[in-house]
Amino acid sequence: MSVGLLLVTHNDLGAALLETATKMLAGCPLPTKTLGVSEASDLDLLILQSQRIVERLDQGDRVLVLTDMYGSTPANIATRLQRKNRVAVVAGVNLPMLVRALNYPHLDLPTLTERVLSGGRDGVMECTPR
Repeated sequence: MSVGLLLVTHNDLGAALLETATKMLAGCPLPTKTLGVSEASDLDLLILQSQRIVERLDQGDRVLVLTDMYGSTPANIATRLQRKNRVAVVAGVNLPMLVRALNYPHLDLPTLTERVLSGGRDGVMECTPR
């Protein structure tokens, strides 16, 4: 078993990140789903959908939810999932974070969460000319 991974993002951002990461890595080693949130989305329906997705993804090792911007609707949906204590949520998802998550499918939820956070911190830097 492994941790499940859910990306809850604005529009198709999560799907695009996942497509890019899985192409880079030639596969997706974690059970993973995306949920796109648009301005026209029904919030109550999205909350129910996200709860169902988490139930399907949780194969016993819990679920890590990555969302794009803290305080936004996708992040608010994601944090509603934490009440069951089987979900960790990290906001600010970027490609380095996602690649880090997919590179460590054997880790438990707390360790994977920290690895993803470090991927985000280490993957953001200024590119300067040499």
